[in-house]
Amino acid sequence: MTDDQWQATIQSKLVGQMNVVKVGLDYIESGGSFTLISGILNIKPMPLAIADATTSGAIDTFVKCVAFELPRGIRINAVNPTVIEEAWGMYGEMMPGYQPVPGALVGKAFERSVDSFITGQVIFVDA
Repeated sequence: MTDDQWQATIQSKLVGQMNVVKVGLDYIESGGSFTLISGILNIKPMPLAIADATTSGAIDTFVKCVAFELPRGIRINAVNPTVIEEAWGMYGEMMPGYQPVPGALVGKAFERSVDSFITGQVIFVDA
């Protein structure tokens, strides 16, 4: 990968979500929650996806660590899904051996993150 490709992935996938939390702290209510999204490639890597795998791992680690530092009872979790069925037509050819999951199942992971008491957790959605 070129330096520009690395930077684009890091800035959009990782730093972008970290900034949502940083800026959002000024607006979120006490006891509110953030849910970030990573992706399965840090657990199940595939060729030519090192930047996505690296940033997914960083997001998962960020969530686990920053949960202990958030003020006012604010929670944070990450949803780490495999490829979603609805996107299989676009990504399936690049992901041989992966089993897609329904988007509704990924939605349930977000619901669990927001509506439960957990914090600092990575919710894996994999087949």
